[in-house]
Amino acid sequence: MRLLSDQPAASQREISQRLGLSLGKANYLVRALLDKGLVKAHNFRRSDNKMAYAYLLTPRGVAERIRLTRAFLARKKLEFELLKTEIQSLQSQVEADRKSSAYNKRQG
Repeated sequence: MRLLSDQPAASQREISQRLGLSLGKANYLVRALLDKGLVKAHNFRRSDNKMAYAYLLTPRGVAERIRLTRAFLARKKLEFELLKTEIQSLQSQVEADRKSSAYNKRQG
């Protein structure tokens, strides 16, 4: 949906290439977005290429994109906090191991 929002005139071939999908898969996904009412397609009437369309997010599509972005952001924030905690734990362990190693060298 982000790609369609940023590049509404992108062809399905361009969409498939940008997303690393087969043309058939891109077509399937665009049709699914159209069927769900998240995207609408407008034909370029004055275009030399009569197959050219602009894919525009509907108000419902914009709302869904915002919802998905918020969910993604919340998931990434949680991952970040978990990773930060793990890094702090590992740093503490390394520091404790360093102190233990220095203590053992003095005793040895």
